[in-house]
Formats: sequence, structure tokens, C-alpha cells
Amino acid sequence: MIKWLFKNPEKKSYPDYWIRYEALFNDPKNTEIHNTTFVVLDTETTGFNYASDRMLCIGALKINDNNIDIKDVFEIYIKQEYFNAETVPIHGIIKNEKFKTYTEEEALILFLDYIKDAVLVAHHAFFDITMINEGLKRLDLPPLKNKVLDTMHVYKETRIKSNLIDQKKRYTLDEIAENYDIDVSDRHTAAGDALITAIIFLRSVQHLIKTKHYTLKKLFKL
Repeated sequence: MIKWLFKNPEKKSYPDYWIRYEALFNDPKNTEIHNTTFVVLDTETTGFNYASDRMLCIGALKINDNNIDIKDVFEIYIKQEYFNAETVPIHGIIKNEKFKTYTEEEALILFLDYIKDAVLVAHHAFFDITMINEGLKRLDLPPLKNKVLDTMHVYKETRIKSNLIDQKKRYTLDEIAENYDIDVSDRHTAAGDALITAIIFLRSVQHLIKTKHYTLKKLFKL
């Protein structure tokens, strides 16, 4: 029998920062909402094409014990090798602006160290998480391992589902902020949108706990 036919392929070698991050998930935690760390995030990008567009900025903040930790905000700008002038009116980030920027790899290393094994929260989360995972893919790394919650789904669960239209509606961040009377003066900055999203998340979750006795496990099913 030819042994090499049955050899397993060599295990892929990952950088130390990824190994440290991945090791955090070796022992799953059984936690409740009040003692879970949530990282609420937002990305500003050059556009909406996952393959060709790039992240310009990642903003995030932490929620611990049902409180937003405004002293531990993450906001990092990424060097723009690709520039789309059409999106500047949305995110306000122009090429060669005078603030510190990082390579995509440097930004993602810092981001992984910030989020650790926290539960990630974002509005229309699929977009932001996919953009981050595309960046990881360019570094030949696996996708994020964190559990993810989408504030759109969390908020929808607080609404009375009166008809099919209500159930299919994709609420924007602005619509929910208006319903909750949240100030949106920092809208379309990564850190500003993360803060708005965090307030929406807290208010929606508190409503679900009070009215429907929601647990973390039930949130993950949304």
C-alpha cells in the first residue's frame, strides 16, 4: 500500500495573532445577557461590492453589564489603495486626509485583539461582517468565529407583526433611531453609527427581556 495516498494534508500555519484569537473559543461560555460582552461595530467602505470594494474605517464599542463603555471606543482608519469618489458624500472620508491610517492587516490585527470572543452586534450585520471576512480572506485567514446579532432582527422582534409587510420590512438605522428618538448627528461615521446601533440594541433587548423574557440563547435564534 502506498502510504502517501492516505496522508492528511499538512495543517495550515496561521500567524500568532490569529492563533491567540482562535484559542479564545476553545471553551464555549454559557452566559446570560447581563454578563455577556457585546462589541457593537460599523464599517465605512468604498462601496457595496464585497469583491472589489474595501473598508475605509472600522468603528466599535463595548457593552458590558447592559452599559455602553464609552471610554473603550475602537476607531481605526485604513490606508486607501482603492478610492471611490462617489461614496465620499456618504462617509466623508477623502483620500489622503490628515489622520493616522493603518494597513488592512494592521487594522484587522488590532480589531481581533479588541473584539476577542465577544458577541458582535451590527445593523444589517451581514454586510459589515462580510466586508471584514473578505479582508481576512485576503490575508489567507478563516472568517470571524464570534457569534453575531443583527439589530434589525432584534428591533423587529419588539414590533407587533400585524401583516406580511411588517414581517418583511428591512428597517434602516435612521428609521429605528427616529422611532427611539435617538440623536443621529454623528451618522455615517463608523464610531457614530456604532454608538447609535448600541443604543438601539440596548433599548430593544431591554424591551424583549421585560415583555417576552428573552435570554441570550433566544436572541441567537433571531
